[in-house]
Amino acid sequence: RTSRTRRPDPRACAMTTSALRVAERVERVLAAKAASKKTYDQLAKELGVTNAYAAQLLLGQAQLKPATADKLRAALPGVSESDVEDMVSTCPDRTFDSDLIKEPLVYRIYEAAMHYARAIKAIVNERHGDGIMSAIDFYVDVGHTTGKNGERRVVITMNGKYLPHVEQRAEDNTAPAPRIGAE
Repeated sequence: RTSRTRRPDPRACAMTTSALRVAERVERVLAAKAASKKTYDQLAKELGVTNAYAAQLLLGQAQLKPATADKLRAALPGVSESDVEDMVSTCPDRTFDSDLIKEPLVYRIYEAAMHYARAIKAIVNERHGDGIMSAIDFYVDVGHTTGKNGERRVVITMNGKYLPHVEQRAEDNTAPAPRIGAE
């Protein structure tokens, strides 16, 4: 018998083993950002990503892709090679910190989403049909504008792929669940 070594999928990444390790890495990466005096907008431009995604990368909420790693090294030379490699090889833990909702800006974003949710859903359904907006094939960009009275205003753009709900036809199910005692 010959044994075959299974090659890992090049897209695969290691699970985060320690929240503390990630938190320490985030602290170091944010210190490098602070030392660079660059904004998330500047980093986004250098990395070729949205400003929200640049922030997610530094906060450990998105995986750094190999093609972007060299750009990060150039943009933030204060980030260690081991931290860059960790950002590339580790799957982010995209959990929700329940304490985050207590932060006033975060709460207002949540409040606005909940307040407008039914109206947004009605418009999405009217324009696209029965379905959802993907939060995986999804872009967020944060900007600003000036209101009609000269006030500063925040602009948050969410751009998600539309995913229609499908009719779950038995004949299309390629992996039906096993049935005990079924004939």
